[in-house]
Amino acid sequence: MSPSQLCSADTSQLVVIDVQTRLAGAMPAAARERVLKNSAVLLQAAALLQVPAIATEQYPKGLGATEETLANHFADRVDVVSKTCFACSGAEGFNRILEAGQGRHQTIIAGMESHVCVLQSALELQARGYRAFVVEDAVCSRSEANHLNAMARLRQAGIAVTNTESVLFEWLRDASHPQFKAISALIK
Repeated sequence: MSPSQLCSADTSQLVVIDVQTRLAGAMPAAARERVLKNSAVLLQAAALLQVPAIATEQYPKGLGATEETLANHFADRVDVVSKTCFACSGAEGFNRILEAGQGRHQTIIAGMESHVCVLQSALELQARGYRAFVVEDAVCSRSEANHLNAMARLRQAGIAVTNTESVLFEWLRDASHPQFKAISALIK
């Protein structure tokens, strides 16, 4: 397997899409809790490993702000972009922030909804030359059928569909990494 098939902390940027109060409230409870938990783990790991993170909010006036449990992990290190378009790359300022991470050609994607904003963002980012990784246990849709369809479409398009633990351990690469214990504690 070539190194580009694995996530790398040195070349990744985390993108958390539209995990907002009203949108999250429309998700099935188990899926919502899974996405909140795993997105928080990804944000914490990104902070420990100095992986830049971007969050988007779809029409925050109507859908609310990012869920507080995630926003608590933003501090000053996460850029938040408001949008009305479904693909993140169409939002004003998003591409500029992403491009500021020179040499970071991997986008690790979490958020809502799998079949709309996550799907369109991953496909657009791939078309722009980024290697997109969609974290399957950190994305969801109101309908399980729509979520499953989105994961199938992404795989067919050559997008890497992964999971939270795989991303973390690919970012670490080795148990001797100085952040191994701190990252391992996030998933216990």
